[in-house]
This record gives sequence, structure tokens and C-alpha cells, in this order.
Amino acid sequence: MYITEAHPSDVWQMQSNVKDKVVFASPKTEEERGFVAGACVRKLGIKYPAVLDEFGNSTEQAYTGWPDRIYLLQPGGRVVYKSKPGPFGFSADQLGKELAKVTAASASPAKLAAQVH
Repeated sequence: MYITEAHPSDVWQMQSNVKDKVVFASPKTEEERGFVAGACVRKLGIKYPAVLDEFGNSTEQAYTGWPDRIYLLQPGGRVVYKSKPGPFGFSADQLGKELAKVTAASASPAKLAAQVH
């Protein structure tokens, strides 16, 4: 999810943004935010679906998404895993364990039988 621009050129620019050619000022409108988000997705080569938080950042505030986090949600939206702040707080092993738990629970015989009926 694209939230508030973390390192806008008019506030706090990172050298890595310059290197990656993702230098943008703070968006002032929804349209500008959508443009910046799309440009970041393309320039950074992000291959998974990305969505845009609304201009008031309600999702970022509700989930503490800044600076960046990884969340795993069960079907229905319950949060079952929240990483520590990234990128250094990310743990692929822990995420994998939590994903295996959710996958096993959703594929259990009782769940499958309930889905068939």
C-alpha cells in the first residue's frame, strides 16, 4: 500500500531515491499521489499488486505502516502477523511460519468439509 511519501524531495531526500530515480515532492492532491505511487511501482520494479491509501492516510494510521511493514491477514481481514518496522525488522522465516499456519488452518479437513456443504 502506498502511504505518505516517506522521503519527499521537499522534506527529507534520501540518496537511494536519487540513485533509483524516485525523487518526488510531497503530493498535494489525490491525483498527484496516484501518479507518484504509480511511478514508484514502475521504477522500483514492484511485481505485486499495490493500492493507494486515501489522502488522509487512514490505513497507515490504523495499521502503523510507516516506515514499512509486512502484514499477513486471514480471510475476513484478521491480522495474524505484523512485522517489526522494515526493512531491517522483516523476517522472511517468521512470515513463512505464520503463512504456513494460516494455510494449514484453511486447508484442514474440517474447514474443507464446511466449505463443501
